[in-house]
Amino acid sequence: MHVGRRLGALIVDWVIASAISAGFLDYHPLATLGVFALMTALLLMTLGATIGHRLFGLVVRRNADGGVPCRPLQAVVRTVALCLVVPAGIWGPDGRGLHDVWAGTAVGRR
Repeated sequence: MHVGRRLGALIVDWVIASAISAGFLDYHPLATLGVFALMTALLLMTLGATIGHRLFGLVVRRNADGGVPCRPLQAVVRTVALCLVVPAGIWGPDGRGLHDVWAGTAVGRR
């Protein structure tokens, strides 16, 4: 479900984080990960989507009530789990990654 869009959005967000890291922080992989995490959490908390999500027509909703944006704790849990990579690579039958299950969120079309 939305796998191509989600992967495309992730790539866009990583490229943006890499550019910021290279431009301001003397590119280092951990600096890029930190920029990516901060950018992702803040955008999910405020807009309900990252730049990549917006470009691909996606939004991250609270799973319980479908609300957008996620609550701050949900955004942080989802972002930390996403940065661990392994949870994002594990999918359930409903198409949600483990990072979304842990955070109580779901990705849908905008």
